[in-house]
Amino acid sequence: MLTIIDKYILKRYLATFSVMILLFIPIGIVIDVSEKVNKMLENKIPFLDIAYYYYNFTIYFANSLFPIFLFLSVIWFTSKLANNTEIIAILSSGISFTRFLRPYIIGASIVSVFVLLMGFYIVPAASEGFNNFRYTYLKGNGKELMRGENTNVYRQINDNDFIFVNSFQEESKTAFNFSLEHFEKDKLKYKITASRIKWDPVKKTYILYDYTKRTVDELNDVIEKSPEKHIPFKFELEDLTPVVYIAETLSLGKLYKFIDKERKRGSGNINTYLVVLYKKYSVPVSAFILTIIAVAVSSMKRRGGMGTNLAIGIAIAFSFVFFDKIFGTLAEKSTFSPLLAVWFPNIVFGILAVYLLRNAKR
Repeated sequence: MLTIIDKYILKRYLATFSVMILLFIPIGIVIDVSEKVNKMLENKIPFLDIAYYYYNFTIYFANSLFPIFLFLSVIWFTSKLANNTEIIAILSSGISFTRFLRPYIIGASIVSVFVLLMGFYIVPAASEGFNNFRYTYLKGNGKELMRGENTNVYRQINDNDFIFVNSFQEESKTAFNFSLEHFEKDKLKYKITASRIKWDPVKKTYILYDYTKRTVDELNDVIEKSPEKHIPFKFELEDLTPVVYIAETLSLGKLYKFIDKERKRGSGNINTYLVVLYKKYSVPVSAFILTIIAVAVSSMKRRGGMGTNLAIGIAIAFSFVFFDKIFGTLAEKSTFSPLLAVWFPNIVFGILAVYLLRNAKR
């Protein structure tokens, strides 16, 4: 059962965290607008598209910086409690420091559940809208929707077939400079090329323009050409698009299926997708770790007052984000274990939390 003190601290915990997000999100929007306003005007982007982009930006931005917002909010209100000697009064009444932590842990649990559900279902949709806007209007000059920085896509779609496209246009469902290579026992059997490939939703086939098929024979190659040809390929339309950020746009169930599918194909981007998956579970855990660190750092009344606590808090928060980004990138770009890379910041700062908590109890 929650006591009056528990309710008081819990209320301050949740209220300060909410206010911190509401204060920083408009600042993030203003900075983003100042950077992109010229391109928005050049591309004559409809107002509704811009409004929808900033709705998604708000969710994406809040989720990305959630650890910093949480940490600073706990530092802020706990430092105020310490400066007002409220913590000394609470502990002097016979309440242990561990018992004093209970409302903080309850608050961290509430925030963690909320962030976990957001990461499973809401953030993926926001991430898709956020990235689609950027690549449609800001990076593709309003012409192409590219799911990655590089337009060139080379993918293995099964044990024998490899496809390549130069670029993909979302609106017309058309890919350019298409080629498919079919191997059997490491030997090329045939290669299909086309200047364009387009999905036909009526016939459920792909239309290949300037179609050429070269069948490799021991003596003479057989070449077949046609200005237009319908072929019912077994690969999906999304296989023609780069998938650098597609994992971020999938809900939990779809992400598991997508990773399983990419693993069977031997995708070179599998570590990137695993980092996205593991972060959905590691970020909520960081709420507990950062809460304990924040309380341990700010519960003591210091000579420099709240400013000293905030300085220490900001340094620790940005160190956490630095570790998170460095090891996430390391896993994506090397053979480093994605699971270890994602959880390493939590392990390191978890140890730090235990150390600081022991000192705070003294």
